[in-house]
Amino acid sequence: MRILLTGGCGFIGSAVVRHLINNTSHEVLNVDCMTYAASEDNVAEVAEDPRYRHVSANIVNGSEMQKLFEEYKPDAVMHLAAESHVDRSIDGPGVFVQTNVIGTYALLEAARKYWMGLEDEKKQAFRFHHISTDEVFGHLDENAPPFTEQTPYDPHSPYSATKAASDHLVRAWHTTYGLPTLVTNTTNNYGPWHFPEKLIPLMIIKALQGHELPVYGQGANIRDWLYVEDHAEALVRAVEKGVPGETYAIGARQPRTNLEVVRKICAILDEMVPSDKGPREQLIRYVNDRPGHDFRYEIDPSHAETALDWKAEHDFESGLRKTIQWYLDHPQWWEDINSKRYTGQRLGASA
Repeated sequence: MRILLTGGCGFIGSAVVRHLINNTSHEVLNVDCMTYAASEDNVAEVAEDPRYRHVSANIVNGSEMQKLFEEYKPDAVMHLAAESHVDRSIDGPGVFVQTNVIGTYALLEAARKYWMGLEDEKKQAFRFHHISTDEVFGHLDENAPPFTEQTPYDPHSPYSATKAASDHLVRAWHTTYGLPTLVTNTTNNYGPWHFPEKLIPLMIIKALQGHELPVYGQGANIRDWLYVEDHAEALVRAVEKGVPGETYAIGARQPRTNLEVVRKICAILDEMVPSDKGPREQLIRYVNDRPGHDFRYEIDPSHAETALDWKAEHDFESGLRKTIQWYLDHPQWWEDINSKRYTGQRLGASA
């Protein structure tokens, strides 16, 4: 299968690229315009493989996307390119609208025009796989059942609202035009190559540096955590096995409060690299909460597990240990980011 994959130098996208090249026979055209959170280092281990190619292009540019479809002639699309940090969407929502909504529209139109010209057999086999988030469903109360594929949409941030809009566009292009699309919604991911603005890498790096560990509110917000390599495997299963018009909610049944996550990071780091200044948990500081901070996300992945013959391999403890070890082994990667692109400052504090 020839796969046109967007956002393949980002965190989740690069995990999918590595999985595709290392574990399948599929070919990959990685379309990534290299925003602040993208890095060619993320895919360096597969960059020389003849089945892999990277093109620096912006999905908002419809004519450029159409040319790529005509030249590469993909059998499937995996659309991961997105602005994804909630805090940044609070500070500057415009770029989220451009990339997540306008970009998805441009990609859908390029895919539709290409798909309409295919011969019947290839037309039937073609897939447009849109990768989304559980944040489109809003948030859950403490005792509410987890999200499923049937949960109504109720986005609360500029990020989740733009992802919800893109999900609706993808489904509309299936219903209206017959384009064989499918959608996956996932929980919070973590793992290697995660840009340091997100909770887990930010806390690992700050703890290693002996800096204060800022926790929003009282740290009671709950997230369902999925190791990124498990997610990558699920996404590949979805593009291979997924049924057009279907939705697959992908998760690992690993809910934790933010405070539990930060405390666990401190405990593992204290075990792996003890600090002469004492337990790192003493670095935790409670700060003003994020505006509109959703309380809880959690997914019931039963449908996806059955339909895709997939289940997350890592529990939270083992995945977090592997993640922390990766950051210990790759200080040059995150130190370079800290010195040039993101210094660990708080984002999204504007009300």
